[in-house]
Amino acid sequence: MTEATDAAAKKRRPGQPAVKRRSENPVPPDNLVDAEVDELPAPAPTVLGNRRQLAYLGLCLVLIGLNLRTVFSSFSAVLPEVTAQAALPGWAVVVLTTAPVTLLGVFAPAAPVLARRFGAERVLLGAMAVLTAGLLLRPAEAGLAGTGQGAGHLPALLAGTAACGAAIALCNVLLPGLVKRDFPHRLGLMGGLYTTAICASAALGAGLTYPVYTATGEWTLALWSWAVPAAVVLLLFLPVAVRQPRVKHQAVRDGVNVWRSAVAWQVTIFMVLQAMMSFSVFAWLAPILRERGVDGSTAGLIVSVSIVLQMLGSLFAPALASRFHDQRAINTVVALMTGGGFALSIFGPLELIWVWAGLLGLGQGSLTAVALTMIMLRTRDGHTAAHLSGMMQGVGYGLGSTGTLMVGQLHQATGSFSAAGLLFIVVGLLAAAFGYRAGRNRYVS
Repeated sequence: MTEATDAAAKKRRPGQPAVKRRSENPVPPDNLVDAEVDELPAPAPTVLGNRRQLAYLGLCLVLIGLNLRTVFSSFSAVLPEVTAQAALPGWAVVVLTTAPVTLLGVFAPAAPVLARRFGAERVLLGAMAVLTAGLLLRPAEAGLAGTGQGAGHLPALLAGTAACGAAIALCNVLLPGLVKRDFPHRLGLMGGLYTTAICASAALGAGLTYPVYTATGEWTLALWSWAVPAAVVLLLFLPVAVRQPRVKHQAVRDGVNVWRSAVAWQVTIFMVLQAMMSFSVFAWLAPILRERGVDGSTAGLIVSVSIVLQMLGSLFAPALASRFHDQRAINTVVALMTGGGFALSIFGPLELIWVWAGLLGLGQGSLTAVALTMIMLRTRDGHTAAHLSGMMQGVGYGLGSTGTLMVGQLHQATGSFSAAGLLFIVVGLLAAAFGYRAGRNRYVS
């Protein structure tokens, strides 16, 4: 219990009802974590003149979210073509599918630091500029200076992918805080639109990249096409960001030390295992289906439908989780659904692949949502929630990238995805175990 609650309990007269613990009530709709909560003075809302400009800002934030997952799913949609035509070595394929997720964890801690110096809006603008540049660079063919010879696509693929991963890391951290700060009266609507846009971006990347490749015959054009929406959002957000005043903020230390909390580590490891499965789906589900004999267009459609079903899971799972006294049951069920759906997509009868993909989608969307909801359910104040969020993103995405790494290494070593199926049976069981532990009605302290 908090100090205020303890004091209230001591002053309570006999027969007076006890102060309710927060877990007895549903989680409020403002479960978006503000990474800048530890700043003085407190960051002010974005400066706007009227409701029309506020609606314009909301549109920009949703469109930014619509660009945050296409990097992952678009590359996997044409991975066989890129590997063959660009003559990529096996190690490069593993690095290109792993590096973006790793960078989400590496650059996440830099987001609040940059926001204190330049302002969250300007950092978001810079991140979208870097994302656009990375998407343009990714399919380019490098040349060797003074030789007239090409160095191939690999250098640009590596550099462009790294730039995209760093940019997305900054957006992941800062975007929820802006949504929460600027739309306190529409948190349910804006939070739903923002999270739906992120899921939709993965679905669009998976479903549209291969048809563009089929129409143009060039995988480079299929990947370049995703720089267009990013550039459009960059131009739309430019006037909003540049008009914001520069205010110097200082970091303050508040909340408990989450790194010494057993509950925080249980929640974080739950996040790690969730990220291992989620980003492996983005990177490898389409290649898995194509290796099983599904054509490129159908594989992209299956992945897209699976990701659309994630939206349903992410929409309902947090509200359902918050109504329970604890979350052990829901955490265990959705972890097993995700691991089982992934394994069945590899081992199950191909005639039922839509069923397996649907099970995977519902499980994965719910798993991701409840893992993030644990931030609010296991903490008592915004400062501790922000610290736990930073810990989860840094460790979760950093170690979570080992999932895509291991799938790539196992495929390279064995020549099939069967070993990866066994791996994610184990990962699903571990996620269920740590989800059960993280779901107990306890607080980070």
